[in-house]
Amino acid sequence: MSSPTASKLAGTVVLVTGASSGIGAATARRLAEHGASVALVARREDRLDGLAAEIEKAGGTALAVAADITDRAQAEAAVQRTVEHFGRLDTLVNNAGLMLLGPVLGADAEEWDRMIAVNIQGLLHTTHAALPHLIEAADEGPRRVADIVNISSIAGRVAWNGYGVYNLTKFGVNGFTESLRQEVTRRHVRVGVLEPGGVDTELGSHNAHKPEVREAIDAFYEQTEVLAPDDIADGVAYMVTRPRHASVGELWIMPTDQA
Repeated sequence: MSSPTASKLAGTVVLVTGASSGIGAATARRLAEHGASVALVARREDRLDGLAAEIEKAGGTALAVAADITDRAQAEAAVQRTVEHFGRLDTLVNNAGLMLLGPVLGADAEEWDRMIAVNIQGLLHTTHAALPHLIEAADEGPRRVADIVNISSIAGRVAWNGYGVYNLTKFGVNGFTESLRQEVTRRHVRVGVLEPGGVDTELGSHNAHKPEVREAIDAFYEQTEVLAPDDIADGVAYMVTRPRHASVGELWIMPTDQA
């Protein structure tokens, strides 16, 4: 690609989960613009193929990897395929997420299982599989540094009525991120968390079967000038393009009119 930013990640490889839409797709596009080769991981293969073609047409390099990262074997295979195809892995963006809201009393516990599987277990599976490759990249790669960016939420900072298990997963992501950061930061694997406020993505649509929840979400989006996925992609790009000696451990991005 010919933009001034195109060389910042040249020679590096990025894996993005939840890449079939929203923040994941926007992040993949942005990091490809910075010169990275991008592995696109999600379940919806048709969308991944379309995004890969779009990135390639714009002059970038992309690989579509259909996988359900809640399955440890599939997550491990996605990382392995990325490394086999591109020869390395320098950056992991754990973006895949699920938000199912409602009271704890009378909740469908299967929804809790699904959120924990995606938001926590999926993130753990990909991180565990990717970490040896990231350490190797930090030791021997062109930039001598590697990155993990975990997409959390303002719900990892503040708890609200009706957000109980979603809050649980995002507070957990924040705690895990900081612990891992301390473990590997001296090896020049930077680990940071990005916490968005309201973003125009599919996340709220996960609650379409709950009229009261959906009405509250719709009201918020009608009253708030929410963020675009590109705003979060810009934040990820900022984090992973810092010089080797600078690590962004936490980045909180909010709509200006969201309190």
